[in-house]
Amino acid sequence: MSHSASSMQTAAAFEIRFQSLFNQGRALAFPCDSAGMVNLDAMSEKARNNYLFARGMIGREYATPYVQPREPH
Repeated sequence: MSHSASSMQTAAAFEIRFQSLFNQGRALAFPCDSAGMVNLDAMSEKARNNYLFARGMIGREYATPYVQPREPH
């Protein structure tokens, strides 16, 4: 297995989650590796914009993000 294929499998196993500060039922989550690194190049434009928005709104709209294992679908 190549390094990039291995990285993609690792990335698919985790997500970085931005929980809303004002609405417990609202959050944004994105695939990442175990260190919380996302692959911006692999994201759709909409997902990339949402991710960058969430990062920019930490402390205003979203809590500090955390990494967790992804739920199987």
